[in-house]
Amino acid sequence: MTQHKRKNHPEDLLISAIVQGMQEKKAQGISIFDLQHIGSAIAAYFILCTGQAQKQVEAIAEAIIEMGYKKAGQRPWKQEGMANKEWVLLDYVDVVVHIFHGDKRAFYALDTLWGDAAITHIQD
Repeated sequence: MTQHKRKNHPEDLLISAIVQGMQEKKAQGISIFDLQHIGSAIAAYFILCTGQAQKQVEAIAEAIIEMGYKKAGQRPWKQEGMANKEWVLLDYVDVVVHIFHGDKRAFYALDTLWGDAAITHIQD
């Protein structure tokens, strides 16, 4: 039995748009967690990154929202944290984005939460 590589899945297009938005605003530590095969996961993918200033966190979030709509035709179902800009969450249902300010990422340690996930690290 041959395996077929999936093509043109909506998540792939959205993930690409999210990463592009992060990269345009110089986000650091971009990691994509593939949670599809983890039964207790609340989404198919988590994407994490870090911004060094609250203004950068806001700019990254805005770039992701813009790219997600422009490239994948999707807007977040829910967003939280834009007021304090220390941890912004953009929920696209199957893809959940976490944008951390400075040391908040290490403090909350989401990177260690899904040990069974396939992780893709995007170079800074």
